[in-house]
Amino acid sequence: MKDSKKILVIRFSSIGDIVLTTPLLRALKNTSDLKAEVHFVTKKAYAGFMRHNPNVDLVHELNGSLFELAKRLRAERFDFVIDLHKNLRSNLIRLLLMRPSKAFNKLNIEKWLLTNLKINRLPDIHIVDRYLAAAKALGVSNDGKGLDFFLSEEDQVWPEWLPEEFKQGYVAIVIGGMHATKRMPNQKIIDICRALKKPVVLLGGPEDAKNGRIIEAAAGQQVIYACGKLTLNQSAWLVKEAKVVITNDTGLMHIAAAFQKPIISVWGNTVPEFGMYPYMPQRPENSIVIEKKGLPCRPCSKIGYKKCPKGHFDCMEKISHQEVANAALRFF
Repeated sequence: MKDSKKILVIRFSSIGDIVLTTPLLRALKNTSDLKAEVHFVTKKAYAGFMRHNPNVDLVHELNGSLFELAKRLRAERFDFVIDLHKNLRSNLIRLLLMRPSKAFNKLNIEKWLLTNLKINRLPDIHIVDRYLAAAKALGVSNDGKGLDFFLSEEDQVWPEWLPEEFKQGYVAIVIGGMHATKRMPNQKIIDICRALKKPVVLLGGPEDAKNGRIIEAAAGQQVIYACGKLTLNQSAWLVKEAKVVITNDTGLMHIAAAFQKPIISVWGNTVPEFGMYPYMPQRPENSIVIEKKGLPCRPCSKIGYKKCPKGHFDCMEKISHQEVANAALRFF
């Protein structure tokens, strides 16, 4: 009789959502009755982030045919499948595997009510706990230790172009984000940088480099953009080394939470009530949420848009740059 359980966890994307799965992975690995062998399936672009995780025994990549992936997974004969994505592809994977499974509750009806009718029926439960609830049948529980993000030694290298004085303390400002209505406008970030009067590193992907250059040029010599100059893991290391992190609702926000950093999260069209605010049960005082409450159009989407549907972008424009800067300066 087999002593251990072989468990598959499905989360195809994106980096923030994948980081939010880590308390469940740790719980599966550390539940003594399970003696779990934990497998994780994700898109090829994100597979590398899980290979450093000691709570994952094997990572499977979605890269091309879903049916080829299902064939490889079926050969593993999993005892249980936990679906943390719950979309058409993950449902199809579960159907093809024909193994006992459970999907987490996406609360789509409740989110629709809030975004379209401004009726809030969402439970006050973080998505981490909804992920854990999907594995309730396996007897796992939340250990309260928060999120994980693991870096290799090669990621922890101080960029040669970053001035020496930044080692004495800097603010990391995450300017990127998949959707424009989640991102602070350039002028807002420039005003925050000027109000801080501290060294600032601007973080984001290659697609944020143009905005990074604009902000750097306007905000002063104490501001340097790193957008597109680093890998995601190297950006994560700069987040780890920062005194405080100012961030949009995006993946690096959750990475900052994994490092228990002081976080000033600035919210545009999305709201913390969706259950994806910084998850730091050990240091809740390190999370300061800044948002413009009371706007009749907010939230307008559970994800975001290329531009404000109303044309005014009040959810970001009406946030005080001084309030953001003062919140960050509390941690210096």
